[in-house]
Amino acid sequence: MQGENQLVELHVTGMHCNNCALSVHKMLEKKGYQNVFVSFANEEVKFTADKGLNVNNVIQDIEGLGFKVQQEEQGFVKEGFLGKIEHKFIFSLLFTLPLFLHMFLPFHWLHNPYVQLSLCLPVFILGCAYFGKSAINSIKAGVPNMDVLIFVGSTSAFIYSIIGTLLGLGPNYMFYETTATIITLVLLGNVFEKRSVTQTTSAVKDLMKIQVDSAVRIVNGQAERVDINQLKIGDTLLVNEGDKIPTDGDIVWGEASVNESMLTGESIPVEKGKYDAVIGGTILERGSIRMLVTKVGNKTVLAQIIDLMKRAQAAKPPIQRLGDKVAAIFVPVVIGIALLTFVLAYFAFDIGFRQALLNAIAVMVISCPCAMGLATPTAVMVGLGRSAKQGVLIKGGDTVEEMTNLKYMVFDKTGTLSTGKFKIRDIKSELSDIETATLIHGLESYSNHPIAKSLVNAFANREKRKIVFTQVKEEKGLGIKAMDSEGHRYQIGSKQLVEDSKELGNYDVFLLRDDELVVRIAIDDEIKAGAKELVQTLKGQQIIPVILSGDRKEKCDALAASIGITEVYAEKLPHEKLELIESLKQGGKVAMVGDGINDGPALTTADVGVSLGDASQVAIQSAKVVLLNNDLQSITTLLKIGKHTLLTIKQNLFWAFFYNIFAIPLAAFGFLSPMLAALAMACSDVVVIGNSIRLKFKKL
Repeated sequence: MQGENQLVELHVTGMHCNNCALSVHKMLEKKGYQNVFVSFANEEVKFTADKGLNVNNVIQDIEGLGFKVQQEEQGFVKEGFLGKIEHKFIFSLLFTLPLFLHMFLPFHWLHNPYVQLSLCLPVFILGCAYFGKSAINSIKAGVPNMDVLIFVGSTSAFIYSIIGTLLGLGPNYMFYETTATIITLVLLGNVFEKRSVTQTTSAVKDLMKIQVDSAVRIVNGQAERVDINQLKIGDTLLVNEGDKIPTDGDIVWGEASVNESMLTGESIPVEKGKYDAVIGGTILERGSIRMLVTKVGNKTVLAQIIDLMKRAQAAKPPIQRLGDKVAAIFVPVVIGIALLTFVLAYFAFDIGFRQALLNAIAVMVISCPCAMGLATPTAVMVGLGRSAKQGVLIKGGDTVEEMTNLKYMVFDKTGTLSTGKFKIRDIKSELSDIETATLIHGLESYSNHPIAKSLVNAFANREKRKIVFTQVKEEKGLGIKAMDSEGHRYQIGSKQLVEDSKELGNYDVFLLRDDELVVRIAIDDEIKAGAKELVQTLKGQQIIPVILSGDRKEKCDALAASIGITEVYAEKLPHEKLELIESLKQGGKVAMVGDGINDGPALTTADVGVSLGDASQVAIQSAKVVLLNNDLQSITTLLKIGKHTLLTIKQNLFWAFFYNIFAIPLAAFGFLSPMLAALAMACSDVVVIGNSIRLKFKKL
């Protein structure tokens, strides 16, 4: 049963490429765990398992693969300028460089094989501890990684040199500098790779830096500074000018200007007053407020955005599947090619044993499955990070590819293409003004629909009486149902509530008491800024814009005509919206842009669901993309980022495949020494990651 499962979250260090993450992923799936999520860049492992699971056993299994595990969330650990991998590289370099001094200086004693062995041995031991352990564990897990190739190649050269030294066979058998150079250059490549991947995850790090670690809490009228983890829902906090708002909540006293650029990308401060919601991590630029805490910990908006970003960066687009499949079988294939190279060179082409071995070692060392594994995730990380900084939250890497092949973009009308700020044009009521205001304001306050919000604001300052509703229920596409203390039944919503609504005139909202129509309201809406420009952009990209709304046909047609949309489907209930999306999908990929609770099924069914940041929770949870800044023009940005991210992925995969297809034959035919092969391999990952980082600064 679902309720008997637990979510296990682990912080895993030591994964330096996608192959490492793949080995952990496969091991956990073999153990039978569900919803396995592994991110090498964010050093995270998550999965669901039975409540009775002994997590220590899982930790032992992961550490058995050669990685380190911390059960508590550590975020991004700051190592300083030099981390563990940098220290390993420097150590290796100090012993490797002297092996080449005899080429430049008359140090003839360096030709002594035992001196060379003494210099090479510390590097080889370090290589065995670093690459060897990982190689052996990856073989045990059934997912041999690149470290197998490095370990086999360097060990072959070292053993051959040891035999030559012990038997006194002369300098032609001395490969000590080859062994040490392979290990040192691969470590250098890992340094470059680690620092480059750090750049690709900068968006998540920037978001984590926004989080605060303390807050000023008001207790019995006294202010005290407490750790952020001590806050509880219902606490009252004091936030002064210049402070970051510690967590999500509602203002209960004061007014302020709040900079929400971290969330929306919009630098203009937003004016906030009593009862307005504020978001943790935003900056109070002017004023002073007291706020009531409504969300803490991982339930806050910022924490959820960070979690979504991490998950999105690990989600795989379909284009990555080819790279993963090749990477999974790459190491065994390369070892086979290396063996074939040696056999053919030595036995068929009568090349000496020494050169045949060097060619085989070069094949193993130059091969680079990591470049294929890094090609997609690094580009996705950068693309998603860039979109987040512009107020567009993409929930999955697979969405990036979907956005580039759209045929239809379907829009809800109210609150999406229109502002959702409605004005009452006309009202007819069988009730008194006070009773009308009381019922409309009271019932609509239970809904997040844009029309409901506008009506609540319209009646907020009118005279009303107190009323308590029970059995309140919101039905998609219909409206609110409730009962008062006197047993009266109320319904407020669209024309779907009323028979023969056309005979009742051009009205939009209807209130029924005990099934009798008592109030009808006509409203006007205005077109949202940027809607017309967006429609023109879509047409220029051969994407067909469509309006799909539950609103009346004449209102939808009028809006469509004003912004240039010709395909309109009006007066549709939620299940009808879903059916239409499914129908459109038969002709191509479909994106749906909506904000209401009634858009949830359609957003989920569409290939790409896009929701606005101030939409209902159902819409936000159903969508794959959230426009945090509520700006329709951000969809243009989304399309551009999707296009350029996919282009970067294709460039990376082309390089990764081209490099291996071109480099392996060069090594096999003896055109590259193992040392040059190691240098080329070390640079190949950096080329892929560097191309991904270029996306951060590319003009869209």
